[in-house]
Amino acid sequence: MDFKSRDLRIADAEENLCESEIREAHLAKSLFFIRIGDKEKALEQLKLTESKTVAAGQKMDLVFHTLQIGFFYMDFDLISKSIDKAKKKNRLKVYEGLYYMSTRNFKKATSLFLNSISTFTTYELFPYDNFIFYTVLTSIILLDRVSLKLKVVDALEIFTVIGKIPHLLGFLNSLYDCQYNWPDGANKIGPLFASPLLVYMREVRTVVYSQFLESYESVTIEAMAKAFGVTVEFIDLELSHFIAAGKLHCKIDKVAGVLETNCPDAKNALYQATIKQGDFLLNRIQKLSRDKEDGSLDKEAQVETVLLFATALHCRKR
Repeated sequence: MDFKSRDLRIADAEENLCESEIREAHLAKSLFFIRIGDKEKALEQLKLTESKTVAAGQKMDLVFHTLQIGFFYMDFDLISKSIDKAKKKNRLKVYEGLYYMSTRNFKKATSLFLNSISTFTTYELFPYDNFIFYTVLTSIILLDRVSLKLKVVDALEIFTVIGKIPHLLGFLNSLYDCQYNWPDGANKIGPLFASPLLVYMREVRTVVYSQFLESYESVTIEAMAKAFGVTVEFIDLELSHFIAAGKLHCKIDKVAGVLETNCPDAKNALYQATIKQGDFLLNRIQKLSRDKEDGSLDKEAQVETVLLFATALHCRKR
């Protein structure tokens, strides 16, 4: 059916049929513009269709059509606005996760994808295999080993599908089983999107380097290079960048050719943070006490003093 035929159908429906048939005629025209790739006319027609729509479920379907257009053209402003309109819809989680993944927010994407595994119905966006592909890739760089095994490696929904996706199982197992020299593993999985690919691969390297170094107090650079199947010069340059960025906790002894690790655990990190916050709290209390003695303490400072003392007492009880 061509463009003119759709206009005739709309005219006939408006003259002879009820509101639901009028809406269906407008929707058909919207889908026609989506199919031929006319973004502006498709969005305009979807808005017109929405004005003819009463049911909340049907209005939500129009939002998802708009989201599909947004993802096709990588129009993140359109995607963001459409997501805001569809916040309470369960299907939205996959759209929202894809949005966060394509804008490099892998943490939010992972959470949304994992929560949607058992309720996935967004086949208009991509097949279930593609959804599992994205879920596994984002989970690899965000989950710790225990959570990765529970939610991904041993997950029945993922296990039944992952074997159908070329190279993905090998990539997952090579990282989980610490087989770091899996040949060209990172290249075989293909790009997520053109934009976040380099960021994603940098995150993957951070994960595997950290995982390797956690097993040692010190290790030679040559041994690490051999484990990853790369040259000493490459691993030395890589680690220098990640250490400078605060991504890895180790030191390079260039003379001895050794890496000395310093991996703080969660409890130690919490202790250091508490000490730092405590020092700040004491300094502020001492300053406010001096201001009080000088008689220069205003009402706002007095309120701050009370809050600081309350915080100090709370910390002492803990």
